[in-house]
Amino acid sequence: MRVRRAALDAAIELMYFAYRGMVEKPDRVLAARGLGRAHHRILFFVARLRHPTVGDIRRTLAVSKQSLNGPLRDLKGQDLIVWERDAHDARVRRLSLSVAGRALEARLSALQRRHFAAILAESGAAEESGWRAVMKRLAEAEMRRSGREPA
Repeated sequence: MRVRRAALDAAIELMYFAYRGMVEKPDRVLAARGLGRAHHRILFFVARLRHPTVGDIRRTLAVSKQSLNGPLRDLKGQDLIVWERDAHDARVRRLSLSVAGRALEARLSALQRRHFAAILAESGAAEESGWRAVMKRLAEAEMRRSGREPA
């Protein structure tokens, strides 16, 4: 039991350091604009979901309306995100990235892609496949918990 606990603690530690490495460079780019990790998550998912509503983003990120409101306001204030009324329901606001928002999101994602590419290049196909399988299970468990259907 103690050995398993130590192995799980080591896995948690690895996850912390891996995440820190993945977000380090994007966080510096964001900080220069007075933005942070929450802003990046919003930009990332607005870029990948097809004209999501505020509710779609809230559910995807599993955050409250209050915690989403400030970062959305910041992104809109910097002209990085656009709110548009839905064509079928004027009460619904759809989100998209502005030209500047697309450029920033592309820059942040490129930094993360390069980070992943460098690390995965050092791994064999079996290591990458195993890593992806574990990450997929972790992500799917979180998606189900937060009410989002796994892809």
